Amino acid sequence: MIKIIYRTTASLLVSTSLLLGGCIEHTEKETESETNTETETAAVPKKTPLITLPLEVSINSLTELNALFDKYQYSSEQWAKGPREVPRLTFSGISKKWQTQSPKLAVDTKKSVFFRLMTPLILISNEKILKERETAADSPLDSPELIKLALKYRIIKDSKTVLDETLRKSLLQRVDILPPSLALAQAAEESGWATSRFALEGNAFFGQWDFSGNGMKPKAQRKELGNYGVARFNSPLGSVEAYMLNLNSGSVYQPLRDLRAELRVSDQKISGYKLAGTLDKYSERGQVYAQGLQKMISYNELAKVDQAYLADNRLVHITSGN
Repeated sequence: MIKIIYRTTASLLVSTSLLLGGCIEHTEKETESETNTETETAAVPKKTPLITLPLEVSINSLTELNALFDKYQYSSEQWAKGPREVPRLTFSGISKKWQTQSPKLAVDTKKSVFFRLMTPLILISNEKILKERETAADSPLDSPELIKLALKYRIIKDSKTVLDETLRKSLLQRVDILPPSLALAQAAEESGWATSRFALEGNAFFGQWDFSGNGMKPKAQRKELGNYGVARFNSPLGSVEAYMLNLNSGSVYQPLRDLRAELRVSDQKISGYKLAGTLDKYSERGQVYAQGLQKMISYNELAKVDQAYLADNRLVHITSGN
């Protein structure tokens, strides 16, 4: 997958305890019969998993962890064969152990942990966006589903607004995927490789601001910006979804959406490296920030992940056996 994503990581989820207890409301423990009969990942990617009920898997040892990833062909050997298949995996948060122990890990090991856990979340979020895009393209102009999407993506301000084809076109420009390479680079940059206080306390991987008064307060509050904080989320997946909605609806990110639309019209791949160059407004560092993202994408060979797709396995939620 990524150059360093599949190297041996003995402390991947066991000794560093990056993944934690489940937050999925309806899960089912894996049994011996399920292990033997569950459908394996398909050679051709599907739009939806064959089995939708999440499977909760408890990891008690490194052997079990390796067996889990081998089962879903999440290895460098499988990736090198060609198919960029990523299993459907979720986790629910970061432990204090990761924050204190990750600086002691080899850099490649820390990166491998981070990229391997975040990639499925990004692909799952993009899958949801593609379903919304289908709704945006095919629904009648007066359908409740289309109006709901127009409100979500801030095309209209209230449900009384009458939609037309011009507004639908504007909506389609916003309801679109974001390249995994870009999301991975920003998550690593904004969360300090999942070591920041905000990532630990509120699953905040992208440093999004919250002016509702419910955000996590920075230690150095800038009074001129008002009563703001960093937005908190119930899960890492929630953080990824909110980040994508932010880029897809925020007015300052119109240059990203314009470039993405141009790439689509010219039948080019939606490049995370190219889109990163438009994000000078994401940080006070401006163009230096955007160039830093591009360097991270290049150095870690993250562009390869833009070719990835979700496997057809049952959704797996990993929990710690300890």
